[in-house]
Amino acid sequence: MKKLLLGILIGIAIPLVAAYLFINAGGMPVPTKGPPLPLERYIARTSIHKAMQGQTDVVCPLPADEPNLRQGARIYRAECAVCHGLPAGKPTATARGMYPRPPQLVRPDRTGVTDDPAGKVFWIAKNGIRLTGMPGYVDSLSEAELWQVSLLLVHAHELPASVQDILR
Repeated sequence: MKKLLLGILIGIAIPLVAAYLFINAGGMPVPTKGPPLPLERYIARTSIHKAMQGQTDVVCPLPADEPNLRQGARIYRAECAVCHGLPAGKPTATARGMYPRPPQLVRPDRTGVTDDPAGKVFWIAKNGIRLTGMPGYVDSLSEAELWQVSLLLVHAHELPASVQDILR
């Protein structure tokens, strides 16, 4: 029995010591150009999906009308475009220096998040995503403003001309 317990303790200790030595030797990718480790990728993907579970089905309380889309475009231009870009623009220096690279959300040749439910977009804008550079705007924007940006992004492929003008 003692040998079994000793074996279990050694089996647990070896990976922990190896991880400690790996980190202290500078093996952990820290620069934004460094690719994620497989375990890091798994943890990030799994946790974001579990955290959003049940939260993304929330129905938007605002109509996707022109006034809300225009206001969403103004907010997007002021708060989001530095990372996510504008429809006709190239990625900014800020976006090119980030890892992972932020997606271009309102490009005419891409769908962005138009296939995502508004609740998911709202959750991400409100809470952010740790270790991606995506901040949470829960303390910066009102619920209505968060919904307006979410509506803009969900309907980015079908924006009225007045909204497109704001994004130019």
